[in-house]
Amino acid sequence: MNKRCPTLRIHHPRMGALVFREAVSIFFHMPYAHREIARQVRQSLETYLHWVGPNTLTCYPDEHGYFQELDATGWEVIQHQLRDEGGGIVELDETPDEVSGYRFEYRGINPRDNATPFSGCTVAFWLPTEYLEEKGPGPVRELALTLGHILPFNSGHAGYSFNYIAPPPGFAELALRHPGIDHLRLNGLPEHLGHQVRSPHWLTFLGPPVLGELGGTEGLSTRLRTPGTTVQAMGHERAVVSLGEWPEAGDTTKGDTLPAYRELARVLEPWLYHRPYFGRDPREEAELRRWERRFLD
Repeated sequence: MNKRCPTLRIHHPRMGALVFREAVSIFFHMPYAHREIARQVRQSLETYLHWVGPNTLTCYPDEHGYFQELDATGWEVIQHQLRDEGGGIVELDETPDEVSGYRFEYRGINPRDNATPFSGCTVAFWLPTEYLEEKGPGPVRELALTLGHILPFNSGHAGYSFNYIAPPPGFAELALRHPGIDHLRLNGLPEHLGHQVRSPHWLTFLGPPVLGELGGTEGLSTRLRTPGTTVQAMGHERAVVSLGEWPEAGDTTKGDTLPAYRELARVLEPWLYHRPYFGRDPREEAELRRWERRFLD
């Protein structure tokens, strides 16, 4: 059933630019150094651009945070960063003036010494919710699976997510009200995610070692009984769990607590990721932990 994602957008009070919006994100974590997966990451970007249009992404922030045009020179810079000797932070956006509907993000790390925290590399592909509404869930699912076949992931997901420059006032309550909308931030994930998995999404991608510890595709299938939930093998030691035909945002004020997502969360609980908190505000940390357990409590 198509339960459309609520339109949740905020514009800058003076400039009028869009600074907060709902979107669709496709995310993968790969437990490899950048030099080992650079070719697959370049291929995944080419695939994404083929899907959404080669001119959809128009700019990128340079090392000082200033947006530069994705012209021939800009693409040379990006291709260098995505080659084996490059790596690091790559971000491509639809527009420099506000949060983009279309976006590509990559955090590629080549560990240099044992003191450097390292668990792998992460990549995210963004789509506006209008893309999903116009084309339906089929093409979005197909894109996510195509990217998953390219990238050697150990975990990943696709579904609704907030896209924002900074969280607005009342964000914690809004996020808890709509538990199916993620607030995906790549900062820190390459260093800390490891073999854990993030909370359930519309599409949840599982690979080694978690899928094996769950008994593989067949073992996982026996634990998930909510109508509409499916488990599909994706080659050797990888699978995708689909929680219905469409993604759902949920709304706890209306009793829509997403039972299929909660069921999957209970199955994955021993491996769920808890983001390290380095701040000093206990209330902020409590909000983070409450959100991480939104499908469990």
